[in-house]
Amino acid sequence: MEFDVVIIGAGLGGLECGYILSKNGMNVCIVEKNTVLGGCLQTFKRGTATFDTGFHYVGAMNDGESLNRLFSYFNLLELPWKKLDDEFDTIIIDGESYPFMGGHKEFAAALTERFPNQKDNIKQYVDTLKSVGDHIFDSLNPREDTEFYSTSLFSQSAYKFLTDTITDSRLRDVLCGASIKMELSPNLPLYTFAQINDSFIRGAYRLDGGGSLIAEHLAADIEAMGGTIIKGRSVTSIKVDSDGAVDGVIIDGDEFVKSKWVISNAHPSYTVSIIEDTPYIKKVYRTRIQNLKNTVGTFTANIRLKPDVVPYLNKNLYVYENADMWNYTPGKTDRMLVHYYPNEFRSSGVQEFRSEATENDSSPCEARRGLGVSPNREGNYIYVGNIDIITPMAWEEVEKWADKPMGKRGEDYVEFKNKKTEECLRMAEKWVPGLTADAIDRIFTSTPLTYKLYTNTIDGSSYGIRKDFESPMTTVLTPRTPIKNLLLTGQNLNLHGVLGVSMTALFTCREIMPLTDV
Repeated sequence: MEFDVVIIGAGLGGLECGYILSKNGMNVCIVEKNTVLGGCLQTFKRGTATFDTGFHYVGAMNDGESLNRLFSYFNLLELPWKKLDDEFDTIIIDGESYPFMGGHKEFAAALTERFPNQKDNIKQYVDTLKSVGDHIFDSLNPREDTEFYSTSLFSQSAYKFLTDTITDSRLRDVLCGASIKMELSPNLPLYTFAQINDSFIRGAYRLDGGGSLIAEHLAADIEAMGGTIIKGRSVTSIKVDSDGAVDGVIIDGDEFVKSKWVISNAHPSYTVSIIEDTPYIKKVYRTRIQNLKNTVGTFTANIRLKPDVVPYLNKNLYVYENADMWNYTPGKTDRMLVHYYPNEFRSSGVQEFRSEATENDSSPCEARRGLGVSPNREGNYIYVGNIDIITPMAWEEVEKWADKPMGKRGEDYVEFKNKKTEECLRMAEKWVPGLTADAIDRIFTSTPLTYKLYTNTIDGSSYGIRKDFESPMTTVLTPRTPIKNLLLTGQNLNLHGVLGVSMTALFTCREIMPLTDV
């Protein structure tokens, strides 16, 4: 077989690169080691409930915004997107709730109402985020020159920006409240923090049916444009010729596939490990890439609910109890994201839910009334069929079971997950209307071990390589490698998340050809 481009991995970045290049007339082959496409976009079913692996909601999806423009290009706007409420996130810190509103003016106004003495500081904060989002198409393309790294927001500290801008410590915590979508650490670059948080202010949406719809749609279009997708087989070697150019790849150790270009959507560490010995890849480069640190993973409790018990909230809840926002302590359950699925919900009578809610203790019930539970047009509450509870989890917490196959990790691993689940439920029950032990049908759990198994991420990392504002030249990667026609793409380069990966796919493909129709 011979192709213009072979793409390693059918995660979002690999599929989007395949779509771009196929659309521009190139003969593309995507090789995916799993039998299911999508990487972190995969969904899975447990009975009647459908759960997402890594995809939950996206930002910048209002008309004209960056992800909306990109998804228009990728033919993805026809999928069943569901806009979240005006208050798309509720941040709950030590028993107090704070709204994140869609729209920059609305976002600022809601927080100014809670922190009136911070009005000017909030405006400065929002203006900074807005400036980043306004220039996303021309600012998210790192160049290999000293000037870029010394002047860009990748080389500035998010933590310092917040402490310099916001003088109220509680407001600083609130503004960090939706950051379970990233690893919030003192070395986090300002660009990462600002771009991700800004995007959701510009339009937060869920997808009815799960992230796999994105992968399936892209794959179908790629094949319709003449592309080839190979599932259930692995690229085990990248061949390099005597001139330092890619000659092709080896699949499953024995089948040679010739190609003019190779794009790897796999982790850069894995990519480097399968490049055959060549003088064009120096040992210092291999060592640097393989020693890059990765962000933490997550523990997820996928909860299948009984009918007509838990009302659907068309937003997300972020809950913190005695948490150091900028540092995660392994083993401590002090923060979580509660995600509601828009699919498989049911309607039932108003009175039934009200009677259940008022039977609970008074203080959580009072708080629940402010979380946006409201009847639909027919006067009925909408109930949800399944939710996720997500909390950070470091690789070191599960590493001792890493050499054991799934299903055979022992009773101590089961006990470890059960304990974590109980801790999460104790926090969530205070704030999720209707969530009690009696409301739960089944709970399915996953750890970084699960994530690594199904998505092939190093150490089960959720957000890719850890970016460091103090060393952006080594932690913010470009698509280029020392092999002139071997390129990288995916969440490990610039930014993670759907928007970050989609932007990176553009920059990867621009190394091959000019793109004039995006």
